[in-house]
Amino acid sequence: MLQITPSITLDEKEISQGFIRASGPGGQNVNKVSTAVQLRFDAVNSPSLPDEVKSRLLEQARGYLTKNGVLIIDAQRFRTQTANRQDAINRLMELIRKAAKKPKMRFKTRPTLASKTKKMETKRHRSETKRLRTLSQKTYDEE
Repeated sequence: MLQITPSITLDEKEISQGFIRASGPGGQNVNKVSTAVQLRFDAVNSPSLPDEVKSRLLEQARGYLTKNGVLIIDAQRFRTQTANRQDAINRLMELIRKAAKKPKMRFKTRPTLASKTKKMETKRHRSETKRLRTLSQKTYDEE
């Protein structure tokens, strides 16, 4: 059992892991040894996740999902299978932790009187600058 949050635990049977060859530099070792880990987690059908967490996870992790709702994480940062396996599990746990946090409600705010006044003063100043430029341009054109 993986303890993700105090209220959410994930059964390790829900996670399947496969090993693939890692891409990138590494000499002959990269061509012979399958050190990269491909972790699969069926997020849609998981009984461990509450519905609200599940829906936020599916929304936040869109780039990792298949059409069937299976979350796929590829980990090939390290040179060993065990380190990559742990990295993939940590990344999955972090995704679920992010989804478990309820987003803060945004309250609409209105601009203050001071900010409105400052905005109008800035606009007046800018328009005056442009008006003076056109006046000075006209005097050059007349000469």
